[in-house]
Amino acid sequence: MEISYRSFRSRPSSLAFIAIIGIVAVAINSLPDRAEAEYGDVVINEFSEDAGMRPVVFPHWFHRIRFRCKVCHGDLGFAFEAGANEINMVKIIDGQYCGACHDGDVAWSIENCELCHSGQPNTPTQVHHSTVQQLISNTETRIDDDKEAIE
Repeated sequence: MEISYRSFRSRPSSLAFIAIIGIVAVAINSLPDRAEAEYGDVVINEFSEDAGMRPVVFPHWFHRIRFRCKVCHGDLGFAFEAGANEINMVKIIDGQYCGACHDGDVAWSIENCELCHSGQPNTPTQVHHSTVQQLISNTETRIDDDKEAIE
């Protein structure tokens, strides 16, 4: 059996290529099924679960580093409070709120539902892990505890 210089030389690159493909496959398989909300993301669940969809995870800081606050909160009409906007798919399709940019030209369009509707089921509308949300939750818990103590 004769081994030529050419087959010997190409073997290490072939092995490296196979190793890279294996690493990429493992990395892809280890990705979560859905996006997890991170600090500062806005979870929007006013209408989603009632319509049979997951809550929307809006990556606020991803947008904030690209645009000034006034673009969304002034020009597009978003209120400065989670849950204060009555955002629904009809309005988005009509070019309001998210639909002003997510039209297929500026940013992806609405055909891939799971890009936005990626939140954990039963997550209420909130700014994820915000100090304010924690204060509200703690206050509600204390009020409930006080009510139970009185009864």
